Amino acid sequence: MARTAQPAALKLIKGRGEGKDTAGRPVNLGPAFKRVPPNPPSWLSAEAKAEWKRVVPGLSRLDLLKPEDRAALAAYCEAWATFVEATRTVQAEGQVIEARQGKLAHPCVGIARAAGREMRSWAAHFGLTPSTEQALARGADDGDEDDNPFG
Repeated sequence: MARTAQPAALKLIKGRGEGKDTAGRPVNLGPAFKRVPPNPPSWLSAEAKAEWKRVVPGLSRLDLLKPEDRAALAAYCEAWATFVEATRTVQAEGQVIEARQGKLAHPCVGIARAAGREMRSWAAHFGLTPSTEQALARGADDGDEDDNPFG
């Protein structure tokens, strides 16, 4: 899987010191976007709106959001909503269905799987994956990485 470039704020949180990334290189802060959370689109589904309300406060505290992130964040939230709906359908109806050809995987199994992949992809852009959480926790210390044999 290809690595996605991280926002400067994430690099700095995980970095070694003032303005440095984990390798000690200076972090290019990029354009000076106004760092305020975007407003959610009015057309978000109820589940997507709930996810938006859940993740935006944390991302805002880290200065990761700007109004221009609205589309990407909406795509993440709707992927979550699709994942939830498909998973609930599978829970209610089972993982297999009866068809003329015999037993087949319920279509919502594939829908949930695809939505999960899409959701993880978008989540990585915002630092919402478990591996990013661990990297952020490691970067929250004093920046001393004496245990790193490559440092």
